Amino acid sequence: MSADDWAGAALDTVLGRVAVTSAAVGDRFPLYAEPGHGTWKTTGGGSWAGGFWAGLLWLRALRTGHGADRRAAADCTARLAPWTAADTATRGLILWYGTALADGDGAAAGLRSRAARACLAAHDPEHGIVPWGGAFGGPRLLARVDAVPGMVPLLATAGPDGAVAAAAHLHRHLDLCLGVAGEARAPAWRFDGATRTWRPCTDPRPGWSRGRAWLLLAIADALLEPAVAAHRPTRLAEAAAHLLARDGVLAGPLVPPAEEDDPDGPLDTSAAAITAVALLKLSRAPGPWSAACSERGGAILRRLVGAHLTSGAGGRPAGMLLDGCYDAGKGLAVRHELVWGDFFLALGLASWQGLVDLTRV
Repeated sequence: MSADDWAGAALDTVLGRVAVTSAAVGDRFPLYAEPGHGTWKTTGGGSWAGGFWAGLLWLRALRTGHGADRRAAADCTARLAPWTAADTATRGLILWYGTALADGDGAAAGLRSRAARACLAAHDPEHGIVPWGGAFGGPRLLARVDAVPGMVPLLATAGPDGAVAAAAHLHRHLDLCLGVAGEARAPAWRFDGATRTWRPCTDPRPGWSRGRAWLLLAIADALLEPAVAAHRPTRLAEAAAHLLARDGVLAGPLVPPAEEDDPDGPLDTSAAAITAVALLKLSRAPGPWSAACSERGGAILRRLVGAHLTSGAGGRPAGMLLDGCYDAGKGLAVRHELVWGDFFLALGLASWQGLVDLTRV
C-alpha cells in the first residue's frame, strides 16, 4: 500500500456511507446521526447544512463517475434553490458548498450565480456585512463567524462589486471576532441601534472551536481568491498567522474540544475536519506557513480516519465520522455524526487524493 492509499480507502468508506444515507433519507436532508446505530435526524429543506449533503453527493459522483450518482447530486442541488431568497447569511454555506463541486452542471452554475447576486443585493454597506438575517429567528443584524465561510467565495463570483463586498464582509468579521493574543473574542456580535455599536452575544460562547475553524477557512478562501485578497492583503496574512499561532491550530490536540474552556467535555471532529481543509487551502496560498499547514492538515485527516471513523464493526454502519458536537451548550448531538463533518473529511481526503482542487472549492 502506498503512503496515500489510506486516504483513498477512507474516502471510499465515507462515500459508501453517503450511498447508504441517500437510500435512507430520500428527498430529505440528513443533519446528524445517532452514534450507536447511525439513524439520521433529517430536515425537509436542509436548514443551514443542506449544501454539505449536496456537496457529499457531488463528491460521490466525482469519485464513481456514474451518471446516476451525478443525477442524484444535481437533483439535490436543485432542491436548494428556495434558499436563494432566504434572509440568511448561511446562504454562503448552503449555496457555495452545494454547487462548488458541480463541474459542468449548468443548472448548478445558474443557481450559484443567482445566489451570488442575491447575497450581493443583501450586503449592507453601512455595516460592512451580509447580515445574519432573520430566517432562523432572532435579531437580523448579527455578525457571526459561520456567516463568513462560503459567503466569501460565493460573493467573489459576482464580479468586481462582489469581490469588494466579500472583502468588506470578511474584514468586518475579523474586526469583531478575531481578537488578539490571549483574548478570546465572541464569535457572534449584535448591532445595537440605540448606541450604534456592536455588542458581543453570549451564544456561541468564546472558545467555540468550530467558530475558530470557520474563520480560518474564510481567511484561506480569501487568500486564494485574488480579487478578494487584493483588499488589505497584509491584514489577511497577519490574520492567518495569528490564528495559526494560537489555540493549538498547528500544535496541541489534533481534534479539539468543542469548547476550549471545557477541555474534558465533548470533542468536535467537525471542527477538526474544517480545520484540516482550511490548512490544506492555506498550504496552497503564498505564505511562510505552507509546509507546516500541509503537514498538520494531513495529520488531522489521519487522526480522524484512524480514531473516529467507523469501520462497520459493532453493529454501526461503516463511514460514520463520530464525536462531532452540534451544540455543547444545549447538549444537542454532542457525540454524533454530523453531515458537515462528513463533508469536510471527504473533501480533505479527496484533495489528498488529487480528486479535487481546493483552490476552486
